[in-house]
Amino acid sequence: MSIYVPIIPETAPFSQAQRAWLNGWLAGYYAPGAEVAVAPAPEILDQPWHDMTLGLEERLILAVGRPLQNRLMAAMAQQDCGQCSYLCESYAAAIAAGMEKNLARCVPGGRETARALKELMEERPVAGSGPLPGPAAPALAPQPAALIALARLEAAIPLNRPGSQKDTRQVVLDLAGTGLGYEVGDALGVQPENCPETVAGIIECLGAKSEDEVDCPDGGRRTLAESLLKFCDIGLVSDAAVEVLATRAPEANESQRLQAVAEGYPGASPVDADLLELLLTFPSARPPVQELVSALSPLQPRLYSISSSAKEVATSVHLTVATVRYDVRGRPRKGVASSYLTERVESGGSVPVFVRKALDFRLPGDDDAPIIMIGPGTGIAPFRAFLQERRARGARGRNWLFFGDQRRDYDFLYGVELSEYVRDGFLNELDLAFSRDQPQRIYVQQRMRERARELWDWLENGAHLFVCGAVAMARDVDTALAAIIARQGGMGSSAAKAYLAKLARQKRYVRDVY
Repeated sequence: MSIYVPIIPETAPFSQAQRAWLNGWLAGYYAPGAEVAVAPAPEILDQPWHDMTLGLEERLILAVGRPLQNRLMAAMAQQDCGQCSYLCESYAAAIAAGMEKNLARCVPGGRETARALKELMEERPVAGSGPLPGPAAPALAPQPAALIALARLEAAIPLNRPGSQKDTRQVVLDLAGTGLGYEVGDALGVQPENCPETVAGIIECLGAKSEDEVDCPDGGRRTLAESLLKFCDIGLVSDAAVEVLATRAPEANESQRLQAVAEGYPGASPVDADLLELLLTFPSARPPVQELVSALSPLQPRLYSISSSAKEVATSVHLTVATVRYDVRGRPRKGVASSYLTERVESGGSVPVFVRKALDFRLPGDDDAPIIMIGPGTGIAPFRAFLQERRARGARGRNWLFFGDQRRDYDFLYGVELSEYVRDGFLNELDLAFSRDQPQRIYVQQRMRERARELWDWLENGAHLFVCGAVAMARDVDTALAAIIARQGGMGSSAAKAYLAKLARQKRYVRDVY
C-alpha cells in the first residue's frame, strides 16, 4: 500500500541536504517502514486552518480532534514565510517530535503563537508523548549563514509628500558582488539591528557594562552590547525571559505581575512591553545578565516584498518600507527593521540580506494572461515589480491594479509611475481608494464591488488574481470577492467559496499577506 506524505518543496528555504533530510524524516514520521509514495503537501481542504486570514482561535477550532502536529500547525501564522527556518507544517512536525525546543520562532505569530504552542504541548497526554525515535534534528539557523550577503544601501527615498501622516520609503539596495539574484514575487530578508539607545538603556538598568562578555544566542561569546544590539530580540520579550525576571524579583507584587505577563493572563500589565519597559516598570527584577540573555529569543530577520524587477533596475533591489513609529505609555517606540533601514544605516552602509524565494506568488507563465492586483499601502510593492517585469518582457496580457491609502495628495505611492503606465495603455485599469479624502471611509473592497461585473468577466476569461497587504485587508477582500462571485455568477455563497478555492488550487488566486 502506498502512503502519501507531505514533502518540503524545492522553493523552501533550505539547502539541498537539509531538504533531503527533512523529506526523509517526514516520510519516516508519517509512514515508518512503509512503501512511501511522495506527494505534494495537502491542499487547503486537507488543512483548513492553513489560511493566514483566519484568527488564531478559528484555526485552532478547525484542528480540534486532529493529531498534535496538526494542532501545533494551526497555531502558526500560516504564512510559510521561512523566518523560522521551517515551513509551518515542518516546524510543527519538528516540535511534535521533540526535535525543536524553541517555541518562539514564528515571527508573524509572535507571542500569541508561542503561548498557544506552549499550551498545546502542556496538554498532550503523558503516555506516548515523548520524542519520536530518529536522528537528531539538523541545526537550522534563522537563515543559513552562507546565503546572507552584505548589500550596499543606496537610498531611502520618501514616497509620501510633506504633510502625510505616514513615512513610507523606497529603500534601494545594491546587490552587485553579493552573488544574490531574485525574481519578481520574491522577498528580501533583512537582518536588522536593535536601537542603540534602547540597548544602552537596558544595560544601564541592569547595572552592567557594555563590554561585559556573555554567551550569545548565536553560540558565540560576545560583548553584552553587541549581543543585545545584533542577536537578541529585546522588543518581543520571550515568556522565558519574563519568567526569569519574575523569579529574580524579590518584591512580591512585581514577581506576581511579571508571572501574569509571562502566562498571558487577560489584563496583565504592561501589555506588549519591550525589555527596557519591563526593567523600568519592575525595578526589583534584576537577574544575572547571562541568565537573562540566555532566555531572550534570537533577533529574527524581517522579510520585505521586493518592489522592483531586475530587468528594470539591474543589480539593485527596491523595497517599499513603512517606517514604524508609535508611543507606548508615553515612551516612543520604533519598528526594528524599518527604523534600521531608514534611520540608522547611512547611505553607502552595509545591510545583511538574503533572498527568500516565493512559493506561489509568481506571475503567470503565459504573458498573454490578464492579471488583477489588489495592494493598498505598502501592499503595492510586488505589483510595482510585476508591472516592471511585464513591461520589460513585452507581455501583452491586460493589467488591472487596485490601490488605496489615506489621502491622494500625500499618499499616492508611485503615483507618477502608475499614471504614466495608464497613459501608455500598459496599465489597463487603475482603481484608487483614498480612505480619508471624504467623510466616509472608502477602501479597495468597495472599489471592487463597484467594478463587480468587470471583475467577474476578467476572472471568467482566465485572469490571475493577486492580493498583497495586511491580514485584515486580505480577509475583507476575500469576503468581497466571494460576494461578487456569488452575485455575478448567480450562485450561492458556498459555491462562490468553492469557486475561489478552485482558483487557489489553480494558482490563479494567491496572496502575500502579513
